[in-house]
Amino acid sequence: MGQKKLQRFAEIETFPNVLIYPEGMQGKWHEFFHNNNPVVLELACGKGDYTVGMARIFPDKNVIGVDLKGNRIWRGAKTALDDKLNNAAFLRTQIDKLTNYFNPGEVSEIWITFPDPFLRQSKSKKRLTHPRFLQLYQPLLAPGATINLKTDSAELYAFTKEVIEVIGCEVVEDIADVYAMAEIPTLLRIQTHYEKMHLADGRTIRYIKFKLPEAPLPHWRTIKLPSDEATVGGED
Repeated sequence: MGQKKLQRFAEIETFPNVLIYPEGMQGKWHEFFHNNNPVVLELACGKGDYTVGMARIFPDKNVIGVDLKGNRIWRGAKTALDDKLNNAAFLRTQIDKLTNYFNPGEVSEIWITFPDPFLRQSKSKKRLTHPRFLQLYQPLLAPGATINLKTDSAELYAFTKEVIEVIGCEVVEDIADVYAMAEIPTLLRIQTHYEKMHLADGRTIRYIKFKLPEAPLPHWRTIKLPSDEATVGGED
């Protein structure tokens, strides 16, 4: 591991806005932020561009970036500290461990920005909009909570729409080409490190916002998707 990474790992351990595999945080986020504002998650936040951007736009919301990569988290956490964004924090952990850190109904919104699309069909269960993850998120979400996906991947976008239809989600907003819009909404103007790279390559940016059904989802292994019979991105 490079010296710079080692230095950043050491630094984030001292940052008051970074929690590394914390214990006993369920139901305690309002104590951490010293307010009762809604909690928003950015999953696989990387450098935390959306975490920081949303914290700036919404001072009345608490925004938490979740990622396993401490080296990436360092950038967003450092910016939030420098800019005195007391409503931004970062949680270093695996996404499939979210129930260890949040109580049922504690999350008001989820953002998933430019995640790995895991194009091989054999890796589909790692996609953050796969029913396996949606079932994980569902109990953590407050009534009426939304999930937002922003991606350059046509395959992940199509897969997510397929999942939404099969499990009966409510689509709130669906934009096939963000930058073809006459007026881009403020939240969608936030650009991540990867988005800037994709735009430079001329890629189309897609966005979809949806709500999970009110009824508990069936176990994800029982949910059959049309793409289960097809291969996305080639054979293994």
